[in-house]
Amino acid sequence: MDLQKQINEITGFKNLELLATQVVEGFISGLHKSPFHGFSSEFAEHKVYNSGESTKHIDWKLYAKTDKLFTKRYEEETNLRCHIIVDNSTSMHYPEVKEFNINSLNKVAFSALASAAIMNLLKRQRDAVGLSIYSNEYEFYAPEKGSERHHQMLLDKLNEAVTTKSNDKKTETYHFLHLIAEKMKRRSLVFLFSDMFQDDVEEQKLFEALQHLKYNKHEVILFHTIDKEKELHFEYDNKPRRFVDVETGAHLNIYPDNIKDNYEKAVNTYFKELKLKCAQYRIKYVEADINAGFSKILTTYLVERQKIT
Repeated sequence: MDLQKQINEITGFKNLELLATQVVEGFISGLHKSPFHGFSSEFAEHKVYNSGESTKHIDWKLYAKTDKLFTKRYEEETNLRCHIIVDNSTSMHYPEVKEFNINSLNKVAFSALASAAIMNLLKRQRDAVGLSIYSNEYEFYAPEKGSERHHQMLLDKLNEAVTTKSNDKKTETYHFLHLIAEKMKRRSLVFLFSDMFQDDVEEQKLFEALQHLKYNKHEVILFHTIDKEKELHFEYDNKPRRFVDVETGAHLNIYPDNIKDNYEKAVNTYFKELKLKCAQYRIKYVEADINAGFSKILTTYLVERQKIT
């Protein structure tokens, strides 16, 4: 086995940047069917015109082609600062995946590829991006920058997160969100990828930490990262099974049919309460099903980007 093959196996995705580019190009090619028609033509060179801005830099030729107003961009422009936060607790490494690719993802791999795709769009728009990764410790933090070297470093860290699973990585999301809020000094768009596995006390603390980010004028979007097929529904044949908590190691030996209805009711109730709580705290909630592709993630980015620039 040659060295490069060994490296590829260790680092999770064989080429995260290439996969992110494929995701983004597929997304952009479909923009003509969406309210963002026109973005795909000269994506990196224009931004949407906002009412009240100077009309001096409107691209009238592009307006003639798209019937939408865009202004020309310049090299030195940085209109947006974005910070991506990835939950790397043990539960995010569910389900087990032996080889990562666009059709074979667990929750943390989906989060990493979605983050890389957002970074790809930010790079095309010459915007600044930062990254935080946490589990039971603050694994990585980088402030918002726009350089190519910085971009490559963040890709490496995302790839590393996919493979750095260890036991007992229990999440204290609220603790690290407070730290991040203290570090971020300028208004930014904040994306949090998390499966939100918290107990009741931790959940309240979590929303207090998210409110800390809101208080500092950041726009906060929660991508609730789930495997809907396996986690929302409970489709198992009625043979005796052992279900193990991936974070604590606690287990139950049960017949699935005995708890199916109660499980699905409890999970649905939790999801509804989580959405209501986000609405209460004015945090945008987006269900990020790892089996549903990346269009919802990237569309959310475009919508939120227009609000903040």
